[in-house]
Amino acid sequence: MNATPSSTDHRDHTYGTDHAYGTATDRTEPADQEGRTVHLDTAGWGTMPAAVRALVADCASREDRYGPHELEEDLEDVLRTEVHERLGALLGVPAADTAVVTDAAGAFDALVSRLAPGRGERVWTTPYESAARLTALYALRDRTRCTVEVVPLREDGDLDLEWMARHIGDDVALVSVVHVPSGCGIVNPVEEIGQILAPYRCVYAVDASYSAGQLPVDAGRIGCQLLTGDGWRFLRGPYAAGFAFLAPRLRAAFEDAAAHRPLPPNAAVAGLNAALAHHTATVTAAADGPAGLAGQGLLPALRAAVEECPGTELIAPGRVQSAILAFRHRDLPAALVRRRLAARGVVVWKTVAQETPLHLPRSGATTALRASLGPDTTPQDIARFGRALREVVREETAGAQRPRPARTLPPAPTPVLASAPAPVPPAGPRPRPSARRHLTLCPTP
Repeated sequence: MNATPSSTDHRDHTYGTDHAYGTATDRTEPADQEGRTVHLDTAGWGTMPAAVRALVADCASREDRYGPHELEEDLEDVLRTEVHERLGALLGVPAADTAVVTDAAGAFDALVSRLAPGRGERVWTTPYESAARLTALYALRDRTRCTVEVVPLREDGDLDLEWMARHIGDDVALVSVVHVPSGCGIVNPVEEIGQILAPYRCVYAVDASYSAGQLPVDAGRIGCQLLTGDGWRFLRGPYAAGFAFLAPRLRAAFEDAAAHRPLPPNAAVAGLNAALAHHTATVTAAADGPAGLAGQGLLPALRAAVEECPGTELIAPGRVQSAILAFRHRDLPAALVRRRLAARGVVVWKTVAQETPLHLPRSGATTALRASLGPDTTPQDIARFGRALREVVREETAGAQRPRPARTLPPAPTPVLASAPAPVPPAGPRPRPSARRHLTLCPTP
């Protein structure tokens, strides 16, 4: 008997457009529902729309029942054609020049591992670069003996474009720029940088992980040869599905490296395709609404909520800001504030210095908090966040100032006679302290 189920009992779903997304009014919960979680961490993990979440769950269930090959056959049009057409439309590039990857950092590392700049040639990065991409650049430097240079910042925190225009030359082999960094909300001028680099031979690589879905990202206008991004942040797709745009001259090198790396699960790719469809369907309505795309219209209210809380300090360099706001409290640990906010139903992210080791340590911040808006964020959410933040700061500050009870010393130990042997500690490794500590990376010269 044939063990493979017939087409009528398991190919009864459409994995394309109609099944993939809801309408522009699709929301997870009403904004005024009592007990609603205020999710202000879209930059870390965007909440999937209900239709996208249902599709991913359905794909996982069908893969478990019928196996990955049957699911791949059902998803053939999505995996080979549809998701690339949607990526091409999102990024303003031909569909054939896009790729689906597990994550942006892995795609960047895959390509950089195949580059071969000459000895002494220059590679440019910025102080806003992530630790993962810096690791790839330092590995490239150690392998080829090229030089890694960091583009300086102006006093206001913006990249110094005049410095770039003065120092660019044909000995610059690679320029890596993050559109929006993870540790703060600055929007770097990637299109203006592309105009400066256009006459030269360098590879221009842009990280759009924290901008795709909340800002327009047009690789053609940017003029880059590599653009990478994660699909689970502002695009609100499933984890382990990202994307890349590659100029034709880089395709062969990238595919050679990617052949030795894991592929994203088929269910995640289907979810990314659904999230892209949902984004396209909602972007016009969101841009015309009061909150704007990814809630940027609420950024002034979010900023005011932080500034009105005593003891808080914004980490917001640059003149142009995105839907991400980083801040810290002068006296309270970021981890403590995050936990107390979570207990009140408000989700934010704690960022640490080693995530952007060339920026946060120099700003004096070891840890900080990051709040990021999403298309479902409402003014009521911002008001609730502000109240919760003020309550946490007031309670924890009062607790720190409250006098502590005097400690009672334990009784003195019984003296040990001189003839008694000293106690021998048990054999084995010494126990490690239970407190979690952070490793701060220091930039290499």
